[in-house]
Amino acid sequence: MTSASQTDVQREEAGDADVVLLNTRAFVGEACKLVTQLHEHGHKIVVLSASTVQTDLVLFIEAGARGYVSQHAEETELLTAVRAVASGRNYFSTVVNNGNMHTQAPRITQRERQILELVANGATDREIASKLNISEHTVHSHLDRLARKTGFRRRADLTRLALQRGVTGILAEEG
Repeated sequence: MTSASQTDVQREEAGDADVVLLNTRAFVGEACKLVTQLHEHGHKIVVLSASTVQTDLVLFIEAGARGYVSQHAEETELLTAVRAVASGRNYFSTVVNNGNMHTQAPRITQRERQILELVANGATDREIASKLNISEHTVHSHLDRLARKTGFRRRADLTRLALQRGVTGILAEEG
């Protein structure tokens, strides 16, 4: 097992560890990028987080995390999580489970999907408003809701999310 903080981890630091315990201290989007990289290199990841927000858990699972434990968990629970993940099972903190969290992706409306696609294609807020026949203020409202649902606010993170979810290609280009 390897323990690493969000800001100083390098993929090489995980070495040949089977399980990586990742203590998240940065934005969820940045932590998810790291989970994805570690997962792609064959590591099983247990995320240690202060958040009990459903969308955070879902994003970490989608990125490849096999475990999610509260930073306030007892040492025995943390050890149980690491052992479970090491043996090929998933483990989600009782704090998370008691919070009535589900392992489903957050629901994104059709309009939010359209905006997500346009963001992924590099459109500005003004271009999105024009294309969808809505105000820029409405575009900002949709982007704010997407940020609350997904944890992503930066356009680069929203673009990656659109690609991961297969959102691109919804809107046909008008000829």
